[in-house]
Amino acid sequence: MEINQKDLTEICPAKYTLDILGGKWKILILWHLLNDGVKRYGEIKRVLPGITHKMLSNQLKELEADGIIHREEYHQIPPKVEYSLTERGMTLKNILNEISKWGNINKGSY
Repeated sequence: MEINQKDLTEICPAKYTLDILGGKWKILILWHLLNDGVKRYGEIKRVLPGITHKMLSNQLKELEADGIIHREEYHQIPPKVEYSLTERGMTLKNILNEISKWGNINKGSY
């Protein structure tokens, strides 16, 4: 019996998690929101050298759609948008800390 991607995501918690956190930038975005709190779009862009406007915009939209971050738009001039972790996003704190700990222990060891 062959398992398709949808079935794999439904039966494998690791696959589900990777579907949400996968990609080069999402974990870094979440790391900065976790450690720095609420950030505006430009602030996130500044701490992620090399990310394009399109990529950052897409990653933020995906994280918002998955309920991991909250986007607060203020109707003022100039426009102001802030991003923060949701309650669901905060449940990733231990995972993000462990990823960071692993990186500190293992960087430069190969």
